[in-house]
Amino acid sequence: MELLSPVEKKNVLSMPGDQLQKRALLARALVRTTIARYQINCHVDPRSLKFKKNMHGKPEVEWQSKDGWCQPHLHFNISHSSSIIACGVTMNAQIGIDVEEKQRKIKSNILAFARRYFSLHEVEYLISISDTEVQRQEFIKLWTLKEAYVKALGKGFSAAPFKTFTIHVKSAASKRSIFLAEDRVYEASEITIESFTDPKSLTSSCQFALLELDGSHYAAICMEKDKSSEFGMKVPIRLTAWKTIPFVEDECVSGTDAIIPIGGLIKL
Repeated sequence: MELLSPVEKKNVLSMPGDQLQKRALLARALVRTTIARYQINCHVDPRSLKFKKNMHGKPEVEWQSKDGWCQPHLHFNISHSSSIIACGVTMNAQIGIDVEEKQRKIKSNILAFARRYFSLHEVEYLISISDTEVQRQEFIKLWTLKEAYVKALGKGFSAAPFKTFTIHVKSAASKRSIFLAEDRVYEASEITIESFTDPKSLTSSCQFALLELDGSHYAAICMEKDKSSEFGMKVPIRLTAWKTIPFVEDECVSGTDAIIPIGGLIKL
């Protein structure tokens, strides 16, 4: 709790119930300790970080030049379910991240829900799936990818309704694993996006990663492409994944069964 600002403490304590308070506290602690760990050339006390919100309410780090602080232009985004909190951090690139439980319960009929929020192409894709469990899983994947995209835009659901863009998931003929030195590159389904309202937005310069976490969650990441990926080059997202409880546990899980890439081009 001592890491948090007075405003953050107030927000945490205003949550109804111990579990929600604990989740909010862990989320803020995770953001602060994660961002502080990426200050490579200088030490930053997690307590000293200050945050602001953009015009749509997306939190950002308010970098300060005093006390010799470095300004690495880090961007972050956070998402949580009832049992996992995810914090994604990038340098010089916008990022959106979303996590959803694979067994997430959907109260209404899936297709009725999809018709309300998804594009026509996405609805038709779901209708084409006869197996109800597979259909439910594909719905959750699409929802997770769409959430990550909207969050990468920094606009939120109200400013970028899900119906205004389509996620295209093109299954690879076979899942490939390519080994380069000690790095492993994964490529499964190809994920692209088509915007109906703003074709020149992030859609032309973003890339996705879709992951399975601990066999229980899907995680989607959307971030701006590496500038070196011009001229049609496919440059994978370089991803390092950590399983962390601030001050308790810190384990790199890249390349383990705890994190399985299932979509996009990812380099662990």
